[in-house]
Amino acid sequence: MTRLAITPPAPPRFATTDPSVEVGLHRIFCVGRNYAAHAREMGHDDREPPFFFSKPASAAVASGATLSYPPATSNLHHEAELVALIGTGGTDIPVEQALDHVWGYAAGNDLTRRDLQAEAKEMRRPWDMAKGFDASAILGPFHPASEVGHPSKGRITAHVQGELRQESDLSDMIWTVPEIVAHLSRLVTLCPGDLIMTGTPDGVGSVAPGQDCVVAIEGLGEARFRYA
Repeated sequence: MTRLAITPPAPPRFATTDPSVEVGLHRIFCVGRNYAAHAREMGHDDREPPFFFSKPASAAVASGATLSYPPATSNLHHEAELVALIGTGGTDIPVEQALDHVWGYAAGNDLTRRDLQAEAKEMRRPWDMAKGFDASAILGPFHPASEVGHPSKGRITAHVQGELRQESDLSDMIWTVPEIVAHLSRLVTLCPGDLIMTGTPDGVGSVAPGQDCVVAIEGLGEARFRYA
């Protein structure tokens, strides 16, 4: 009988609105520029096909964490996002059936080393180290779709030290959750535990050492953290 020479860390698990239920994460996919105002803010057209980048599941941390400021950056940005958790996998999923594959939703924060991202863009290099670093995805408690439905509207905000930085509505997303799920399933086989961060509104900005940041989505609670 063979033995495992190296044991990797177990997949991360996160709280739901039911204290007796947790969910595990497999992969994290992120949608770029999915709010028109943010696309313009970053210097791009406000209507283009969805594109994706990824973070490792190990980058995710639960709301309420106090974190060390990330290395290799002096310009760390918050990005408030609705996140959707896949409960049933599949490939080539029709838009009309896409929501059947979503287990639930949460508030999330896609933290970004903006200076590294800008450098990568200028040099036509991948964004991995700008997006996929340790503790770069802050996740609030997950709400089952069986209880909250599939939110397509609702206020989404980000506050830093109590100051409102981002404010929009989920209805302002260019690509809806079912469209995103269907499109992504044509690129990869989706699996249970896959998380999709669905893009951020305009108003992204820096979070400095000693500051706290709170992302909130109407009906879905908060994802908050603080830098030590």
